[in-house]
Amino acid sequence: MIMSTPIRIGTRESRLAIWQATQVQKQLLDIGHHSELVYIKSEGDLDLTTPLYELGVQGIFTRNLDAALLNNGIDIAVHSMKDVPTQLPAGLIQAAVLKRGPVRDLLVVKHNASFLDDVNYIANVATSSIRRRAQWLHRYPKHKMHNLRGNMQTRLEKLYRENWDAAIFAQAGLERIDLRPENSLELEWMLPAPAQGAIMVAARENDTAVLAACQKINDRETAICTYIERSFLRGLLGGCSTPVSAYARIIGNKVHFQGNIFSPDGTRNVEIEKTILVTDSEDLGKKCADEVLERGGREINAMIREQMKKSPTA
Repeated sequence: MIMSTPIRIGTRESRLAIWQATQVQKQLLDIGHHSELVYIKSEGDLDLTTPLYELGVQGIFTRNLDAALLNNGIDIAVHSMKDVPTQLPAGLIQAAVLKRGPVRDLLVVKHNASFLDDVNYIANVATSSIRRRAQWLHRYPKHKMHNLRGNMQTRLEKLYRENWDAAIFAQAGLERIDLRPENSLELEWMLPAPAQGAIMVAARENDTAVLAACQKINDRETAICTYIERSFLRGLLGGCSTPVSAYARIIGNKVHFQGNIFSPDGTRNVEIEKTILVTDSEDLGKKCADEVLERGGREINAMIREQMKKSPTA
């Protein structure tokens, strides 16, 4: 059934967010549904100085869109799925996940990456992600980390303006808006954020017409993998202030899963890797989280909570 009025798509105003919303718009049009974009500012776009890991709040990039949905100002909201809290507000549900894009993190270097081979060199590396920071410090404990906020263009400009050697970005974010520099390399060793590279559509749970339309653009394989990853994150009680990584891939009839949790300084970590039949994978994320907690993850979580209590921004 084709809706009689255009579907109102809520999106943030950044170039990347608009690109994502436009992909949803195109896919809806392909199945006969017209739509229009509605631009909404997020809290994460308004505060560009405080490090994300210090803000310590869930849904900083999604809450204003959630409010617009609940107030019937829009019909659907489009998000980078990794920004969405694992528990949506009452009345809202995940309506669709688009086919996943690149999942890796990229290192963009100012000059070249030769400094990575110099064990005595103290590099200056920028990122706003506590997950990236923790994994980087685990591998390069001598390096100095710097905060980097803003949209993709702003962050690239700041990298070249500051006295930094490199900065870490999401591969999907840079490539989707044609901003990936030639002097960048994929960090194959760095495990991504849960649901990184995936685009999620949220809608009101009682809006049956919109839900039916969105279901037609849902990618089942991406939905399965991101569900596992986000279940792992939820099981570890993780959020934007917790260095949790997860990556699930379907290979044939099996799911291969990798996950970890780090202390913010990178000195402690617990990792897990499992392969299981897709048909048996519904509770894979939760089971892996439980195992990680038993193997030391609970102590890392307690350490993080204690640090947040002492932080003036907690």
